[in-house]
Amino acid sequence: MILVVEDDPLILEFLCEILQEEGFMVEPQVSADAASEYLKKHANEVGLLLTDITMPGKRNGADLANEFGDRWPGKPIMIMSGFETPKSSGVRHKVSFIKKPWALGQLLDCVEAAFKSRQ
Repeated sequence: MILVVEDDPLILEFLCEILQEEGFMVEPQVSADAASEYLKKHANEVGLLLTDITMPGKRNGADLANEFGDRWPGKPIMIMSGFETPKSSGVRHKVSFIKKPWALGQLLDCVEAAFKSRQ
């Protein structure tokens, strides 16, 4: 299952629809804070974290990626952003990165590569 974290509800819905059409199970979350709470109970169900970097709340996507990578080092992380890179935002773990705006094919290729990177 892919944990999809994006604060823009239209982008979140679009992402989830695309991934579901490709056969993936998804769990949408609108903030890093909400995703962190979800992970406390459901981390074993998550196979990939797909998160935006910039979002409102106490924590951003980079914070979430670092928490996820620290606690579950064998699980892949994919980051998307139109403004920052994983390095510039302080991500400490190996991640797949896609710059916004992305094309549909790019997104799906990046998701597949992220899953394969941890096999």
